[in-house]
Amino acid sequence: MTSPSTTLSLVDTDPAELAVDALVIGVHSQTGSADTGGEGPGGYAGTLLLATGAESIAAAFDGRLTETLALLGATGAPGEVIKLATLGTVTAPLVVAVGLGAEPTGAAPAPETLRRAAGSAIRALAGAGRVALSLPVPDDEDGPAALRAVAEGALIGGYRFAGYKTRPQPTRRTPVAEIAVHVPDSGDVRARAEIARATVVAAAVGQTRDWVNTAPNELRPPSFAEAVATAANTAGLTVEVLDEKALADAGYGGIIAVGQGSDAPPRLVKLTYQPPAGTASGKRIALVGKGITFDTGGVSIKPAQGMWEMKSDMAGAAAVAATMIAIAELKPAVSVQAYLPMAENMPSASSYRPGDVITMFDGKRVEVLNTDAEGRMILADAIARACADGCDYLLETSTLTGGQVVALGKRVAGVMGTAEFCTRVQAAGDAVGEPTWPMPLPEDVRNGMDSDVADISQVNAGMDRAGHMLQGGVFLREFVTDGVDWAHIDIAGPSYHSGEPTGYWTKGGTAVPVRTLLHLIEEIAAEN
Repeated sequence: MTSPSTTLSLVDTDPAELAVDALVIGVHSQTGSADTGGEGPGGYAGTLLLATGAESIAAAFDGRLTETLALLGATGAPGEVIKLATLGTVTAPLVVAVGLGAEPTGAAPAPETLRRAAGSAIRALAGAGRVALSLPVPDDEDGPAALRAVAEGALIGGYRFAGYKTRPQPTRRTPVAEIAVHVPDSGDVRARAEIARATVVAAAVGQTRDWVNTAPNELRPPSFAEAVATAANTAGLTVEVLDEKALADAGYGGIIAVGQGSDAPPRLVKLTYQPPAGTASGKRIALVGKGITFDTGGVSIKPAQGMWEMKSDMAGAAAVAATMIAIAELKPAVSVQAYLPMAENMPSASSYRPGDVITMFDGKRVEVLNTDAEGRMILADAIARACADGCDYLLETSTLTGGQVVALGKRVAGVMGTAEFCTRVQAAGDAVGEPTWPMPLPEDVRNGMDSDVADISQVNAGMDRAGHMLQGGVFLREFVTDGVDWAHIDIAGPSYHSGEPTGYWTKGGTAVPVRTLLHLIEEIAAEN
């Protein structure tokens, strides 16, 4: 569903001589210095400071580049984009200055600053044929992280969902065809590896966003399962798909209960990656992603306002599936299995009801109090299956609770589980620009989920919406086997961006937390 893919390459030619349609440079906001009457030795005029990588461009403008940019309104604010026609001053007909904020204390801006800046610039240049990025990539130990950020931001920021309009879209909606990243030594093996990895990661992000952005009438459980299976088979993963009969026969009570209200029956997709022979460590990772292809709330129906965004309630499953496809190409030295429970939560004569008691995959019996707490029902079955198959680490991600958005907003995910492992998840998220915040799993929340008729109720009726995010985590904990390091990542807010594009986020699916999962999996593989 995306527009044609963008190619990414490295160049070390003088940026002023690059034959491209546009050349992107960085600009910092400069404080505490009055106008010097030119850029001077420090490369600033007034309140602007050119970032590293723009030196030859500044020279071509005879020291008046920042002055001209300031006249056009440039301030150097993060993500700000200012376009300047070069009129033959350099080879590129257009110079694009992207704001990087205040001058960094180190050699280069933070990776996330570069990632967002690259995304903003490429979004602003949609429709261009070839664009070069000459942003600060230091030639030291910080270089790989900076290069990865620039490359990822450029590719991810250029994402466009093709959509369903019958009229052809204007050129500005098509992505940049080719992006060249300027680095001092384009032949460096590590630099080439970072570009190759960024291409794989961007493809995973794009695939996730495609699935999330697809209209819910076109992506119901059977078709979603088929799409994932097709992509996974192509990638070389082992695929197992359980239909409604197989689910019922094997005792997946939670998945069956949620899916029984829809005429599109539920599915469970299992994807398996085994590393190349002789490279595998003894550790096993399980990934679980929530795949509610549309959530009406069921009998406990949601308000109509904003319900259309519930097409994104399968963002966790989309992220996990795309992560597995990327893993098949990146080939980390660790075994990974993914479990994607898929269902459509609809109200009908056959829907499950408040008051029902459901027998789950591991034999536990759950009293249903709210059919809109359906995500935890399907996830519990998948988590129990993952633990039954055996794993050392379990990472589950889902658009689970509105409480996550209330507590942490639209950019920061909540993470709950084994304390030490949650700390690792948080560090991985910080490293890739997908922040999380650890949340507790209090025993008083669990005590309120005791049921008079079953082993546990799926919500704490006494707390109502209080501690809503925590109730979800506490419930899921009941299905994790002792000894498994686990983390539940609630992405209800960060998985879908309903506002205007910003940085490398376009409107719609964001693909959070694909990059966090990949970073953590590669980290675990490397240490073993």
